[in-house]
Amino acid sequence: MSPTLPFHPLVLIDLGGTFAFAISGAVAARQASLDLFGILALAYITACGGGIARDLCIGAVPPAGMADYRYLLVALIAAVTTIGAYRWVTRLRYPVLLFDALGLGLFAVVGAHKALALGHNAEVAIIVGVLTAIGGGVTRDVLLGRVSVVLKREIYAMAALLGAALAVVGTRLGWPPLWSTWVPIAACVALRLMSMRFGWNLPRFVVER
Repeated sequence: MSPTLPFHPLVLIDLGGTFAFAISGAVAARQASLDLFGILALAYITACGGGIARDLCIGAVPPAGMADYRYLLVALIAAVTTIGAYRWVTRLRYPVLLFDALGLGLFAVVGAHKALALGHNAEVAIIVGVLTAIGGGVTRDVLLGRVSVVLKREIYAMAALLGAALAVVGTRLGWPPLWSTWVPIAACVALRLMSMRFGWNLPRFVVER
């Protein structure tokens, strides 16, 4: 079994993002009137699905979302919290969105760095970074039978793409580790938050009838 990662700022923020993503999954499951197992499962899939898909794609097995018990524990705590205090949780929209944006940036950058560390090229690293950030949300929406919100609401996937691409560029240009990690995270989070604040969206194409 893979050893548990030590606590340090990146892991703490990673777990914070996991908690936020798990809440979004549990809220969506609750709104869809799923049963207890459905809520727990959707919370875990939303929080850890992208990371598990990433690790399977790049050969980092067993995936951290399965080997490190803290990810499962955090997802379950978030789901139980949502079940027990649903009305209170739904009122925390802005704090949750902030953690969601932080998680998006961190997952995109960590995913890209992990792919590079395992010897994959820049293109793979960028794709894997985006997959890490949005994979859980896409899987959640597929299971709920709806078009994924990450593909149509504000700027979400593109923010993850920006973060992953900057992480790869920074690494290739020899930026110090702190720069190649935190500058891309900050750029991703800033773009995500600004898109929510100002209602930015990518162009949409409506079929004329």
